[in-house]
Amino acid sequence: MTTGASESLIERENAGLDDAAAAEIAARSPLQLFWSRLRRDKVALVALGVIVLMLLIAIFAPLVVKIVGAPNPNTQNDNLLDDFGSPTGPSSSHWFGVDDRGRDVFSRVVYGSRVSLEAALISTALIVLIGVTAGLTTGYFRGRVDTLLSRVMDLFLAFPVLVLAVGLGVACADGCLGGLIQPGLTVVIFVITLTTWPYMARIVRGQVLSLREREFVEASRSLGASDRRIIFREILPNLVAPIIVYATILIPQNIIYEASLSFLGVGIDPSKPSWGGMISDATSIFQDAWWFMVFPGLALLITVLAFNIVGDGLQDALNPRTSK
Repeated sequence: MTTGASESLIERENAGLDDAAAAEIAARSPLQLFWSRLRRDKVALVALGVIVLMLLIAIFAPLVVKIVGAPNPNTQNDNLLDDFGSPTGPSSSHWFGVDDRGRDVFSRVVYGSRVSLEAALISTALIVLIGVTAGLTTGYFRGRVDTLLSRVMDLFLAFPVLVLAVGLGVACADGCLGGLIQPGLTVVIFVITLTTWPYMARIVRGQVLSLREREFVEASRSLGASDRRIIFREILPNLVAPIIVYATILIPQNIIYEASLSFLGVGIDPSKPSWGGMISDATSIFQDAWWFMVFPGLALLITVLAFNIVGDGLQDALNPRTSK
């Protein structure tokens, strides 16, 4: 066989392999491609497992505390303090020690996950709903609507966030908006949503401004499609990936936000344990009871880190330019 014939045969074989690979990619759905990319990121999968574990702990907090044999998080027991009335450290009966009131730190950390995750997840869902709606409206219709909503977003972004949060938290201590906003966790969720939705709206608006000029949108418009159909059938599906990625970034930010507000004593009922509130209570006794601050701090660190890692993994998996 001549050299030219051999080269031709090799080229045909390579072309056949490329066609087979292309056919394999075409046969896989976007969900399958996403999962195959995410599955290769072992660190993101481990972080996802940590998140699932934290969610299960938060959901089944009473069962977890009961299985471990720890007391109720608000149960005070002076007998657990030492002879000088100081909290005692970790032991076989109290894994994370007790605080200055004789309350079990482990059970308070477990129940504290409920407050942090509930506030973060609910506020993130509201931020996505409001931000995506506002971003779609301003980016697609533009004109006066865009100008009005953009100025409203600029107004919220100009406020010092924590100052506004503390002010609203104090003002709504007895309820706001005719009782719609009740003191406690509702105030925290309201404050987080009110001060964070413009960031999501800005991101969505920028994406919509680009998508509305694409050929497929122009083709739908030329065929007589309504604005509603173009927004929900053509533009919104192309925003799913950035919305998911930014939502996973918002969740850890909102967890820290809630912890900061609890640290400042805004919103959360003192009778309910929260990681931020525990850290705040531990500042005055840290030198004598390091465990009271370390364990809720570690829970906060691990949870936020896990969400950030999963967010990075989702961004890589949803990126169409990522290698297969």
